[in-house]
Amino acid sequence: MLEHVLHAVQALQPEKIVVVYGHGAQALHQVFAAAPVTWALQPEQRGTGHALLQAAPHMHSEGTVLVLYGDVPLLQSTTLSRLVARCHGQHLVLLTQQLEDPTGYGRILRTNQGEACGIREEKDATVEERAITEVNTGIMALPAAHMTQWLRALNCANAQQEYYLTDVVAQAVEQGVQVLTVTPEFSWEAMGVNTQSHLAQLERIYQLEQARRLMEAGVHLADPARIDVRGTLHCGQDVQIDVGCIFEGQVTLEDGVQVGAHCVLRDCHVAAETVLQTYCHLDGVQVGTANRLGPYARLRPGAITGSGVHVGNFVEVKNTSLGDHTKANHLTYLGDATVGRGVNIGAGTITCNYDGVNKHHTTIGDDVFIGSDTQLVAPVTVEQGATIGAGSTIVSRAPGHQLTLSRSKQVTIPRWQRPTRKKT
Repeated sequence: MLEHVLHAVQALQPEKIVVVYGHGAQALHQVFAAAPVTWALQPEQRGTGHALLQAAPHMHSEGTVLVLYGDVPLLQSTTLSRLVARCHGQHLVLLTQQLEDPTGYGRILRTNQGEACGIREEKDATVEERAITEVNTGIMALPAAHMTQWLRALNCANAQQEYYLTDVVAQAVEQGVQVLTVTPEFSWEAMGVNTQSHLAQLERIYQLEQARRLMEAGVHLADPARIDVRGTLHCGQDVQIDVGCIFEGQVTLEDGVQVGAHCVLRDCHVAAETVLQTYCHLDGVQVGTANRLGPYARLRPGAITGSGVHVGNFVEVKNTSLGDHTKANHLTYLGDATVGRGVNIGAGTITCNYDGVNKHHTTIGDDVFIGSDTQLVAPVTVEQGATIGAGSTIVSRAPGHQLTLSRSKQVTIPRWQRPTRKKT
């Protein structure tokens, strides 16, 4: 959630980002080790005003301070820009919303002239004040020149005995600082997460928004309610995505790519006109143009395919390059290998790349034909144009343009009888 907040605010190019934390410091610092943030510890959780006071020493005395929350992850950069623009280092600007059910939120108090003049937390509100439907989201932009003074003047004389940041509104009114409001473009922007149910609800909203943006860019989604983008998905023209697909990390789909139902793609690049049939799993791979993958194909990190490659059902490829127009259509494992152009790999072929301690490489030249149920025991080379007979175990070099096979002589045992079950 914090990553989403930081991403939104970084679009504004702020001079400094200060993150106030109370616990989980080690995990936060590890995850955001490279993030351009300053950390401020709030050793005791004594309210929002007290939290911002911990950040005050790290801030400039002029300009605008934008206050955001780590559990409100869907704020849009455009909304934040409007807050900062209205503040202009001079005014106090609140992000407010109208809610049919305002339960749990602080209410916005206004004068008879309609100007915002205060915020009343629900536990401290009168019956009349609780009937107000305009609520405080907690997000605000403050003039830095007044902030520290306002924060130090806060007290905890309230039902929760906390230092409410919202009390700075009354101070601003008293000092003649104009209090303005901004409403978010989307109703879901300021929704916070307090429960697993809230988290799931916001996740679905986020995914629908991702789907909307993809469709506006021309992507065909079979069902926008059944796609999960858990990173960044870049799509070219005429991309088609079926239901139940998950995209993680950085994924690029070039023009004309088709992704079948229930595929999972993580950190991969799929070139133009490639078709992924149902239930393909791609992780850390580069797929060439006009490939046909699946169904049930798995390409693991380091897999690279040329153009016109076929990788079929229940084929696994790891740390292996497949040359143009190479085919491995059934029940095969290719690991730690270099496979040339125009190679046909029969069903049940395995590169035996691991000796229990180390990984070893297999090299297969162009135009090789590998018969079904073949084991290639690495390190081994199959030279260009070689043919490997079905059922072979290849442990040494297979010369080019020749047939290589290894199999025992077929025998038939006369008068052999199948065993029968003993009677009890």
